[in-house]
Amino acid sequence: MKKIITNLLALLGLAACSQQVYKNMDVNAFASRIADPDVILLDVRTAEEYDDGHIRNAINIDVKQDSFIEEAKSTLSADKTIAVYCKGGTRSANAAKMLAKEGFKVVNLKGGIMAWKGAGMPVEKNGSTYEIDSFTTQSGKTVRIQALVHASMRIEYEGTEIEIDPVSKLGEKTIDYTSMPKADYIFITHEHFDHLDTAAIKLLTGDKTQLVTNQTCADILGYGTVMANGDVLQLADDITVEAVPAYNTSEGRQNFHPKGRDNGFILTLDGLRIYIAADTEDIPEMVNIKDIDIAFLPCNQPYTMTVEQLVNAARMVKPKVLFPYHYGQTDVSGIPSQLEADGIEVRIRHYE
Repeated sequence: MKKIITNLLALLGLAACSQQVYKNMDVNAFASRIADPDVILLDVRTAEEYDDGHIRNAINIDVKQDSFIEEAKSTLSADKTIAVYCKGGTRSANAAKMLAKEGFKVVNLKGGIMAWKGAGMPVEKNGSTYEIDSFTTQSGKTVRIQALVHASMRIEYEGTEIEIDPVSKLGEKTIDYTSMPKADYIFITHEHFDHLDTAAIKLLTGDKTQLVTNQTCADILGYGTVMANGDVLQLADDITVEAVPAYNTSEGRQNFHPKGRDNGFILTLDGLRIYIAADTEDIPEMVNIKDIDIAFLPCNQPYTMTVEQLVNAARMVKPKVLFPYHYGQTDVSGIPSQLEADGIEVRIRHYE
C-alpha cells in the first residue's frame, strides 16, 4: 500500500511539473518587467483592437484564432519571458495558460490594457510613434494626451479635439496632421516657428475650429480669439482656459520671451487641470498656479529653463504629474529622481 501511494505521489509530481504556471503582475510590476530586453511583449487581442491602441513594442497574435499556439511557437523565443496582455485580463490569462503548457515562461498583466491606461501609462496607435497618456476626470471622463513633438501635443476629450502649438515639421521629424481630425480648439502660445505654424493650423482648421492665442499671433494670422495674461474663457460647460504669464528672467535672455507678450495656458476639462507653461523660466507668478493635475514645463536654456529651474518651478506648481517638454537636446533623465521626494510623478516622453 505504501508503495502504491509513493508511486501515485510521484505521478502527481510529474503532472504538476508538466503544467507550468504563469505569474500575474500589476501595472507597475509589468512595466518594470517589460523594460527587460529578454522579455517579449505579446498583445493577444484582435488586430482591430491592437491598431486602436497598444503598448509600445508589442507583438500581436489573437488568442481567439485557432492558429494561436502554432503562430506563437513559430514567432516567440522559448528562452525569453513572454509578457501577455489583453483588454481586461481574461483573454491574456487564457493565453498565459496555453503558453505555459507549451513550456513558455509567462507573466500576465492584471486588468489588461484598461488597467494600464487607467494608471496613466502610454499607448500608441498602429502606424503612429506618438506616445499617448490617459487621464480620468472627476466624473470619470477620459482625457488622452498625445506627445507629438517638442511643444506640440494633441488632447482628446469626449469627442473634443484640442491642439496645442501644432507644428508640421521640426528638424527631421514630421507630424502628419492630415491623419488627425479637425480641431475644435487650437491654442497658440506665441509666434516663434516651433509654436506657430500656419500650414499646420490650416490643416487642422474646420468650420467650427476656434483658435485662441495672444495679440501678436492674432496680428500675424489675421484672426483668433485673443487672450492676455490673466484672462479666463469659458469655452464650454466643462471646458475653461486661463492665460497665465510666460517669460524669461535671466540676464540677456529677456528678449526671447518678454514679460506680458506670451501666454501659458491652464486648461480645465471637467475638473482636470492641465498647465501648459509655454516658453518661460521659473517665474514668481508660478506660486499662484494651484491645484494642477498635469503640468508641461519647458527645459532648454537659453530659451526656457535649466533642469534646476524646472525642478524649482515644479516645486512651486506642485502638479500630480509632470511632463518635461520643449527640451531639445537637454538631458532631462535626472528630473524624476530629483522630484521623487516631492511626490511629483515625472513622465519622460518624446518632446525633444
